[in-house]
Amino acid sequence: MATRDLTAQDFRVPEPVTPLRRWRAEHWLAVVIVAMVAALALSFAWPMLSQATGSASETPAPQAGSTVNGVGPIDTISVDDKSQIVVEGANAQAGNAAIPFLSLPLDKVQAFGIAAAKNETYLNALKCLTQAVYYEAATEPLEGRRAVAQVVLNRTLHPAYPKSVCGVVYQGAERHTGCQFSFTCDGALLRVPSVGPWREAQAVAIAALAGHVESSVGTATFYHADYVLPKWAYQLGKITQIGRHIFYRFNGGWGKAATFNGRYSGIERIPALDLAALRSRALEDGTEVELPIAQFAPGLTVAPEITDRHTENDVGGRIDMTKTWRPTIPDPVSGSNRYQTVVATNGAPPAAREVNASATIAASENVAGSIPQ
Repeated sequence: MATRDLTAQDFRVPEPVTPLRRWRAEHWLAVVIVAMVAALALSFAWPMLSQATGSASETPAPQAGSTVNGVGPIDTISVDDKSQIVVEGANAQAGNAAIPFLSLPLDKVQAFGIAAAKNETYLNALKCLTQAVYYEAATEPLEGRRAVAQVVLNRTLHPAYPKSVCGVVYQGAERHTGCQFSFTCDGALLRVPSVGPWREAQAVAIAALAGHVESSVGTATFYHADYVLPKWAYQLGKITQIGRHIFYRFNGGWGKAATFNGRYSGIERIPALDLAALRSRALEDGTEVELPIAQFAPGLTVAPEITDRHTENDVGGRIDMTKTWRPTIPDPVSGSNRYQTVVATNGAPPAAREVNASATIAASENVAGSIPQ
């Protein structure tokens, strides 16, 4: 029997085929396919995840006509549209309380300032902002009134809204219902403002237009009273509640301070209002309508105060006692001296006065004789 020498080859132990090695060999194509599917799914889920966490995302920049998922176009989001209200009253308060507040830190928007010049642009902006503060929050605490003014100015700076104060306040005012600020279409403008609350609202508006920022509401662009629960409250970020108003911001990048970079147009116009339409809407809602007074300007004609000491037909101006001018009454001695000076300087001789008087009587008789009897 032939023999041969044994070599190292004969003593080599075969490498075992492990389950992991067999799996990699058989399913590498499946791994690639799964990875591609996961990457595709993540690309779709990332914007929603970012919006839910409030972080900036690569979502398209908002602009006029943009929509909010589950709600609709931004310019139609309103509590004046009753179809958007889920519930009212005590149930609404309970429902609002169940919605959690955002846990994210508040962003602070840039100050909005218009030079306080006596020009039409500033005066119209002041009127519109004063109206918003008065009709929306006259009975709210000072912080609440400032917060409403801040929402108006935040919208002015946001790409999704008009680029003027009056444009924001009166957005949708031409609608019978569904205006952005309810008072512009529900007939509230037919109520004559009270002097005290109007002046307080105007003071808030002046401060806001001068650059005051109400930081308690951050980048809020929405609010509603706690006695109504709109469906869009679930789709926005709940910031805070001040008084009866609850304030919200957009989720995701739309609600970040960096988005509030809109350029102010510098054009402020108060639109002409349809008084008949306002009166009709007020009557539909069961609201008492005041009869317009002479030269009534909706939302701007302020009721007179008891301290206004003048008659209705007085065409003169009111005396502002806060100025340096003061009414004075001359003393009797000074008045007598002045009278004597006038007589001495301008008085005519007695003979001349008699001649002038005779001429005047004669002229009067001639005119009387020419009138047909």
